[in-house]
Amino acid sequence: MIRVEGIIPAMVTPFDDNGKIHEAVLRRMVRRFLEAGVSGLFCLGTNGEFFALSEDEKVRVTEIVADEAGGKVPVYAGTGAISTEETVRVASLLERAGADALSVITPYFLSFTQQELYEHYARIAESTQLPIVLYNIPSRTSNTLQPNTVARLAEIPNIVGLKDSSGSFDLILQYIEKTPETFAVLAGTDSLILATLMAGGKGAVAATANVFPAEVVSIYRHWKEQRFSEAEDAQRLLRDLRSSFSLGTLPSVLKAVLVEIGIPVGPARRPVAPLTDSALAHVKEMVASYERRGLIMRKSGSETE
Repeated sequence: MIRVEGIIPAMVTPFDDNGKIHEAVLRRMVRRFLEAGVSGLFCLGTNGEFFALSEDEKVRVTEIVADEAGGKVPVYAGTGAISTEETVRVASLLERAGADALSVITPYFLSFTQQELYEHYARIAESTQLPIVLYNIPSRTSNTLQPNTVARLAEIPNIVGLKDSSGSFDLILQYIEKTPETFAVLAGTDSLILATLMAGGKGAVAATANVFPAEVVSIYRHWKEQRFSEAEDAQRLLRDLRSSFSLGTLPSVLKAVLVEIGIPVGPARRPVAPLTDSALAHVKEMVASYERRGLIMRKSGSETE
């Protein structure tokens, strides 16, 4: 069983000018993450626009990421859907495509009981040999995995962790308190990476690592070395980037930042719209500010291949 820990980028999915998966850029992203020392790769999450991809595209993204990773770090693939049957089917496809672990978002659209959520996850765990990381993001799904439910699910051998994107540190504390030490509670809200580690969590699935892979990794490394002041400094530099996410519909701002620094990930898929002129101007100024501080170095287009 893999060790679920460290910094795992919540990868965006790059598209080319025709709206197709941009394989060269996706491979470049994987190499960049590996060079920064990440502990894993998470594709097909919320920032990866799993909701806008076909099953064939999900398989292809997983194949590319797994191939480029080459076994150096585990690949976590998002498999969530509304129905248990669809989630099981997608999980099987992504397992064959090379995923090392599955991230499974709570079902969405309807509000489910905790027993329904438990049975959903138990059935998925039964269907696969792969380790499973639960994914709690109630602002998007209208369903919260309660701590007692997570404690029950943690008793299933291949349910090994949880990514929490609720934004509630109190909820993270309860997850940590109610689950075994071997169960990995991961921050899914980037402002809580260091706080989660200090409280006993194992790491983070971090969207900001798309832009700042080395800096986000340094939060974890400094924490491991008990260099807490340096970890706090690295945590703090993410603030402006995170604050900018409210300028557009997810993940439009993150993609605009990546394009601005020379990583041509393309736009988000419709109905997510490009940024307004004023929002884009704000993004450009933020990137320039980071650049003046030596925190961003723009890449040339020739580095795509």
